[in-house]
Amino acid sequence: MKIQGKTALITGASRGIGRAIALQLAQQGIEKVILVARDRHRLAEVAAEIANYGPEAVVLPLDLTETVKVNIAIAATWRQHGPIHLLINCAGIAHQTPFIQARLPQVQEELSLNLMGIYTMTHLVARRMASKREGHIINVSSLMGKIGAPTMATYSATKFAILGFTQALRSELAAYNIKVTALLPSLTDTDMAKNTQRFRWVASMTPERVAQVLVTGLEKESPEILVGWQSHVAVFVNRIAPRILEGWLRMTAPTAAAKSNFSKLPPLAKQGS
Repeated sequence: MKIQGKTALITGASRGIGRAIALQLAQQGIEKVILVARDRHRLAEVAAEIANYGPEAVVLPLDLTETVKVNIAIAATWRQHGPIHLLINCAGIAHQTPFIQARLPQVQEELSLNLMGIYTMTHLVARRMASKREGHIINVSSLMGKIGAPTMATYSATKFAILGFTQALRSELAAYNIKVTALLPSLTDTDMAKNTQRFRWVASMTPERVAQVLVTGLEKESPEILVGWQSHVAVFVNRIAPRILEGWLRMTAPTAAAKSNFSKLPPLAKQGS
C-alpha cells in the first residue's frame, strides 16, 4: 500500500508502538493521521510532533470499550475528514499474573479492550471501507499470539484471537478490495512492558523499530509481519519442536511471578449445597 495522500486512523496512538507508527507514517508522507486513545493531553503532544513533518493530525480521545461513543465518533470523523484508508488497531493492555491468581476485573479489562475494542473499531471502519471498495486494516497482535507465555494467559488468549479474527477477515473482505494484516511484535520497550516482569534472555526492541518494520511490510503487502529475529526463530521452533519451546518458556518465565503464592489467591465463591 502506498501511504502518500492517504488517511490513517491509529488506536493506542498516545504512546508506545501506536505513537511510533503514527510518527513513522508522518515521516513517510501520509496526508492525515487520526489519533485515538483515552488521554487527550498525550494525543495532543503526538499531534504536535506529527505537525512538524507536515501531515494533518486529528485528536480523537476515545475509550474503545464504550461502544456507543465510538460509533458516534467514527461516523462524525468519516463525515468531517473523509475516508479512512488505513486502520491500525494498536490499543491494548496486559496484566501479568499467574493464572490461578488472576483477578476477574483485570481479565475482563484485557478482553474488553484487546478483543472487543478491536472488533468494534474494525466493524465500524470496515463497513465504510467496503462502501468505497478500498482499505487496509492492520491488527496488532503479538508474538504471544503465536506462542502462549506463562503468566500472560489472558493477554496471550486475546492475541491468539486477534490472529484468528485477522485471518477470517482477510478472506472475507478481499471481495471489497480491503487487505487485512497482522503485526506481531515481540518484547518492545513500552510503558506497558515496564509494568511487567521480563522473560530472561529475551531481547527487547524499540517501538520505532516495530514501526519501521510495519511500513516495510505495508509496501510488500505481507499478510503477517513478524518483528525481530527472535520472533522468527521462536515461531519456527514452535512449528517443528513445540515441546522444546515450552520447556524454554518455563525456564525463561519470571521466577517471582511464575511461582504461585497460594496465600495471595483470591477467595473462591462458595458452592451451594
